[in-house]
Amino acid sequence: MSLTLSLDSERRIKDQNSKTKDEVIALVTGTLAEPALRRVAEELSERFGIQPLVVMLNIQVAALMTTEWIARKLELPAGQPIDRVLLPGYCRGHLEPLAAKLGVPVERGPVHLHDLPMFLGHPGHAGPGYGTYDIEIIAEINDAPRQTPSRTLAEAAALTEAGADVIDIGCDPMADRDAWPELAEVVTSLVRQGRRVSVDSFHPDEVRAACKAGAELVLSVNSTNLDLAGEFRSEVVAIPDTPSDLDSLDRTIQVLAQRGVPFRVDPIIEPIGVGFAASLGRYIEVRRRYPEAAMMMGIGNLSEMTEADSAAANMVLIGFCQELGIRSVLTTQVINWARTAVREIDIARRIMHFAVTHRTIPKHIDEGLVMLRDPKLRHLDEDDLKQLAERLTDRNIRIFADLTRGQIHAMNNRIHATGTDPIDLFNELKIDDASHAFYLGYEMAKAVTALTLGKNYVQDEPLEWGMLTRPEKSHGRG
Repeated sequence: MSLTLSLDSERRIKDQNSKTKDEVIALVTGTLAEPALRRVAEELSERFGIQPLVVMLNIQVAALMTTEWIARKLELPAGQPIDRVLLPGYCRGHLEPLAAKLGVPVERGPVHLHDLPMFLGHPGHAGPGYGTYDIEIIAEINDAPRQTPSRTLAEAAALTEAGADVIDIGCDPMADRDAWPELAEVVTSLVRQGRRVSVDSFHPDEVRAACKAGAELVLSVNSTNLDLAGEFRSEVVAIPDTPSDLDSLDRTIQVLAQRGVPFRVDPIIEPIGVGFAASLGRYIEVRRRYPEAAMMMGIGNLSEMTEADSAAANMVLIGFCQELGIRSVLTTQVINWARTAVREIDIARRIMHFAVTHRTIPKHIDEGLVMLRDPKLRHLDEDDLKQLAERLTDRNIRIFADLTRGQIHAMNNRIHATGTDPIDLFNELKIDDASHAFYLGYEMAKAVTALTLGKNYVQDEPLEWGMLTRPEKSHGRG
């Protein structure tokens, strides 16, 4: 059944994004990219019903085109109905005068011609409606008493910028100690900045002080502090006395309901190896018992305790929460492999809201969490590379990463060097200029990284790292 649903969902995405079917689209390019573009055009025609028309202009590098130059050079085929014209993504200049001259809409296409299917809406993307969410992120500042108030305020600002809705002030978990005297000051400062605040403490004096200062949520309440819950005058999180004791959770919920204390329920997720699967089952059971109850999940218990990059774990748990109606999650980002957990969850909650509400799989919606490897590889044809090397007329060195064969290509009008060791390739190129050598070394390091991880490499452009991609200034030193 799950396989059928997945296939149906993919078909639905394709149907929703097939407005380009039967369109005649003129694809403008230069002489170097023309052979590869024709192959992509054939794919667009055969797979998606688009009628592409490749128009080659007499310029080697399509990225050097400007709209003013194209207006002088481009002649669309007479008698051929054209629905729109796509220019190379790097093309500079204003589109409106060119569109007026040609009499058809003109757009910039993607930077990479292999991205044309996705650019034109195939096999699909989220489209209208993407970006909304209904899961609240509570981001905990761990061990807040051990850092200065100014540091806590700075960390709260960074967490809010990353997507946190509520800042949780994490205190010492032990209650038999002195209360943190600066807690009220910190909460008051955060509230004045317009931030929503929760307090994570079992110390009654700390909780009272935080709530009086404006904290709206208390983590947490069970039988040990249940009698104090009414004093806090804030919403509380009801938890079991021990993770597996749902009977104690039932009793706490009953008392809170009778006393009119607002609450949300967290059955407590446990790390893998010490009860993870059973704890997921308890969330399902609590939802069965309390269909309308507000629920929370402390997903940091998994991401912090599992030695793997946290994005996938967060994505799966947010999907679980979205389906089960768990509308708030608590996370931390203390350990290095979870250092961007809040940003990850912010993206995940948007993806999963779209997937669940549109009854589709979480695929081709947002690539922000695909960081280590690229969503789709653009494989290079070996014959294309050979032909390109033969047609080059200048000494600028082009570098390519051939992911299929695991090789780097470096070429200009004098040489076409191929291999797996960038040092050997560099020696073949015989570069004497120090700044040029540094540039090529940097680009080859990127190419090797791409080959190692399975990523697309384009010279003079940053590698794609999903939400972690850093802008890179183009140096054009080929």
